[in-house]
Amino acid sequence: MTELTDDAGFLLSRASGLVARATNAALAEHGLRVRHYSVLVLACGAAEGMSQRDLACRLGLDPSQVVQLVDELADAGLVERRPSATDRRTKLVAGTPLGQRVRRQAARRATRGQQRPLGCLNEEEQATLRALLSRVVDSAG
Repeated sequence: MTELTDDAGFLLSRASGLVARATNAALAEHGLRVRHYSVLVLACGAAEGMSQRDLACRLGLDPSQVVQLVDELADAGLVERRPSATDRRTKLVAGTPLGQRVRRQAARRATRGQQRPLGCLNEEEQATLRALLSRVVDSAG
């Protein structure tokens, strides 16, 4: 083994790049990239919507990046900003009916795209990889 192939950080970064590129290519038909898709999934999955601050926290992104992603998704008619029932200063980002349809279609494409780099692993190995990566992400807070 070389120094880099023994470095978990390098391998995670390299694998992430491979998966992101393949997923971006699969999502291109919908005019989405991984970050847009991630915001859309979270916005569509929250019944009342999610605040931009919560989206930024969940995605590990700077809030200004989330504002831009939400603006682009809103311009495409995929999400909308709604007033919060509990805090009039907060706007919640929620999926529109079109956003819900696109999210479902994009999910299938994203899964197929991820299979390009992850197809060398069987289903059990892929499940183990997801579980291990989830533990790492969850432990970060």
